[in-house]
Amino acid sequence: MNALSEDQAVAELDWLAMALNRANTAYHRDDAPDISDADYDALKRRNLEIEARFPKLKRADSPSEQIGGAIAEGFSKVQHAVRMLSLGNAFEDADVADFDVRIRKYLGLAAEAPLTYTAEPKIDGLSLSLRYEQGTLVQAATRGDGAVGENVTANARTIDDIPQQIADAPDVLEVRGEVYMSHADFAALNKRQTASGGKTFANPRNAAAGSLRQLDAGITKSRPLRFFAYAWGALSAPLADTQSGAIARLAAMGFVTNDLTVTCDGPAAMLAHYHMIEERRAALGYDIDGVVYKVDDLELQRRLGFRSTTPRWAVAHKFPAELAWTTLESIDIQVGRTGALSPVARLKPVTVGGVVVSNATLHNEDYIAGRDGDGQPIREGRDIQIGDWVQVYRAGDVIPKIKDVDLSRRPDGAVPYQFPVTCPECGSEAIREEGDAVRRCAGGMICPAQAVEKLKHFVSRAAFDIEGLGAKQVEQFYSDGWISTPADIFTLRERYSTGMQQLKNREGWGEKSANNLFDAIDDKRKIPLHRLIFSFGIRHVGESAASTLANHYTSWAAFEAAMTGASVGDGEIWEDLIGIDGVGAVMATSVITAMQQEAERASIDALVGHLQVEDAEAVATDSPVAGKTVVFTGTLEKMTRAEAKARAESLGAKVSGSVSAKTDILIAGPGAGSKATKAEALGVQTMDEDAWLALIGDA
Repeated sequence: MNALSEDQAVAELDWLAMALNRANTAYHRDDAPDISDADYDALKRRNLEIEARFPKLKRADSPSEQIGGAIAEGFSKVQHAVRMLSLGNAFEDADVADFDVRIRKYLGLAAEAPLTYTAEPKIDGLSLSLRYEQGTLVQAATRGDGAVGENVTANARTIDDIPQQIADAPDVLEVRGEVYMSHADFAALNKRQTASGGKTFANPRNAAAGSLRQLDAGITKSRPLRFFAYAWGALSAPLADTQSGAIARLAAMGFVTNDLTVTCDGPAAMLAHYHMIEERRAALGYDIDGVVYKVDDLELQRRLGFRSTTPRWAVAHKFPAELAWTTLESIDIQVGRTGALSPVARLKPVTVGGVVVSNATLHNEDYIAGRDGDGQPIREGRDIQIGDWVQVYRAGDVIPKIKDVDLSRRPDGAVPYQFPVTCPECGSEAIREEGDAVRRCAGGMICPAQAVEKLKHFVSRAAFDIEGLGAKQVEQFYSDGWISTPADIFTLRERYSTGMQQLKNREGWGEKSANNLFDAIDDKRKIPLHRLIFSFGIRHVGESAASTLANHYTSWAAFEAAMTGASVGDGEIWEDLIGIDGVGAVMATSVITAMQQEAERASIDALVGHLQVEDAEAVATDSPVAGKTVVFTGTLEKMTRAEAKARAESLGAKVSGSVSAKTDILIAGPGAGSKATKAEALGVQTMDEDAWLALIGDA
C-alpha cells in the first residue's frame, strides 16, 4: 500500500467501484453471486484501505457508502424504521486488537479499563427483519439497500423458526437475524431439484436467499429454511442493558439464537473464541464466514453510534481465503465513469476455496509491464503476458489480482501486452499525462461508457432516486438517443408522451407505466441541495461530502456563487472552502473545476433550470450555537473529539478544522497551541471545555 501512487489508487478505485456494483447486483438482487464472499470482502477492504490512504480520492459513488442492493421487481417495498447496516471487517488477529483500541479511544477509556464484548458466529445467509406489534408478527422484510427492503411477510410465516406470536415483548419489536439453510437440507433440496428437473443451487446461501425471495409463498414453504435471531431494530421499550442480555431475552421469547454466542473480556478472549469456532466450522452443519464482535454494553453502543454504513461498536472477523494457479487467457479494458482505462485479467476458471474465479484486476499498464513509463522496474509491477501461468490471490488484505507469474511456464512466442492508446468504447485518444499511471479516454460525454455511467449515478438511490428509472432504463434510453444529459430526463414527458414516438408504445411499457415514470420524474423536480450536489458525480465528492458542502453553503444560490467565483489555491472563497472540516485541497479543486468547466457547467445549469432546489435544513435552529462555526483544539477531557464534533453538528454548528475570521467560537483544551494564538489575534471568542458544555446545556 505504501508503494501505491495516487494515480494507481485512482485507477484501482475506478475498477473496484465497477466490480463491487456488479457484485452487489448479482448477490442482493439476483441471488446469483458471480464472486465468493471472500472475494467480495477483499474488494471492499481494498477499497476502504485505499480511501483511508488517499481520503481525497474517494469517489462520489464509493462502494464504502453503499449497503446491500436494489429491490427486485415483484416485491412491495418496506421502509426500515431503523436502517439495517452492514458491518466493518477484520481479517487478521491484529485487526481485532485495533478494533478494541479504536473503541477505547472513541470512548476515552484507558487500556486497563474493563470492557466486555459479545462474540457470535457470522451466519452466511440472508438478513431479515421481523416486526412484531403487541406480540404478533405483522411484517417481515429483507435488508435491501439498508433503508428500504422487500416485503416477504407471507414467506417468512412459513419458516418454523420464526414464531407468529411472542409473549413478554415490547409493544413494538423488530427482531433481526439471518435466514439460512443447513448443509444437509441443502444437499437434499438439490437432490430433489435434480430429480424434478428444476434449478439446482450453487451453495446454501444462494438456496436460502432464492427460497425466501419467492413470489409464491408455497414454494418458500416447501424449502427447509431456518432462522437465527441476533439483533433488533425499532423498539418501544429496551430489551435489556446489554447485548448478551437482549439476546437471552429473545431466546426466552421463543427465537432460535446461536449457542456459540459468548461474552469476552477483551481481544485475547475474542480471538480464542474465533479460533475455536474456526476449528469447529466444518462440523457446524451450516455455513459461517467469520465471527462478529459487539460491544456488550448497550449504552456504550449508543455513545459509539454509526458511520455512514457501519456501526462503530461491531466488527466482523472474517475467515481467510486462499491462492490458486491458472492460465491468463486474455486482457480486457473497461472504461470507468471518469474515463480511466482499467485492465482486467480474464482467467481460465479455477476453483479457489470452493468458488470459481474467472477474472482479476491488473490495475494499469505499468503493473502489467512491471516497469514504469521510464522503463524502470516498479515494486508492485508484474511482467505479465497473455498465456502466462499466474497465481490468483484471494486473501482478505488485497483485492483479487495476479499475485505472481511462473516465467518457467511461459509459452513460446509470447509477446508483451500492448496497452491500447485509444478508447475501446468510443475510439477517442486515450491520454496518459506525464507522471500519471492511468490512461484516460479524452472523449468525455461523447464516450458512451462515461456518459452512461454518469447518468446511472445521477439516478442512483443517494442522488435523484427516480422510481422506475434505473440503470437498465438509462442504458436503453441513452442507446436510443432519448437522453444524453441529466436535463434530458426532465423533458421526457413533453418529448415522448405524444406524437409518433411515445414511451407507452415501447416494448415493456404501457400507458400506465409510462405515466408513472413521468410522474416519478416530476416528483423529483424538488430536490434537497445535498442530493443535487451528489448527483453531479464530481470526483472525490461522496454522500457525506455532499452533505457537508450543502450544510455549509445552505442554498444552491450560495454554493453556485461561491464555486463560480472561487480560484483554486487562492482567495477568501478558497480559504473558506478548505476550512470546512472534511474538505481538503484535492476535493476543493475538484468541485471548483467541475463547476467552472464549460461543458459540465452547461449541463448543470440546464438541469437546475428544471428544478426547485431545497435549502439545507438547519439542525436544532433554536440552539445557542446553531449556524456558528466552531473549532476544537487541545485536549478534551470530558468527551472525545469525535463525540464533541458530532454533538456540535447535531446542534446546528459548523465544525471547522482551522481558525479564520469566520470562526465564531474556539473551544480550547489543555495543550492548545497555534490555533488559540490565531484566535486571540482575530478576536475570536475562546472558551474552555466546561464553558462549552454549559453553553450547549451538557454541563
